[in-house]
Amino acid sequence: MAEHTSSSITIDAAPGDVMAVIADFARYPEWTGEVKEAEVLATDAAGRAEKVRLLLDAGAIKDDHTLAYTWKGTDEVSWTLDKSQMLRQLDGSYRLAPVDGGKRTEVTYQLTVDVKIPMLGMIKRKAEKVIIDRALAGLKKRVESV
Repeated sequence: MAEHTSSSITIDAAPGDVMAVIADFARYPEWTGEVKEAEVLATDAAGRAEKVRLLLDAGAIKDDHTLAYTWKGTDEVSWTLDKSQMLRQLDGSYRLAPVDGGKRTEVTYQLTVDVKIPMLGMIKRKAEKVIIDRALAGLKKRVESV
């Protein structure tokens, strides 16, 4: 079973504002760093993305893949790998928790990556950590600048 990497950050915005940025896949290339292209392929009845194609360049991990998204209320979204050229697994989630009466938000990002080619676990964990840290920093900057 693959191990996951997790990290959290506090953002000076309400959870709804943070989730609005997370759900805006078309703008991911502007703030995530690793995502070079994002295209929503399918949406659910509420208009939220269910299937998204992403072109990823995270140094050791480069891939064109599709993720399936599951939305849990207004404070959590998770995803699993639907198809990929290089990846065997890319599962993750964003969980939001209100802080200071909802004026701020703690965002926890969890990610599990497994590649089809042989790669040391240490290198995979480092790639996960780089993806998470850059995504959280980019998310914070993006939300707080809107």
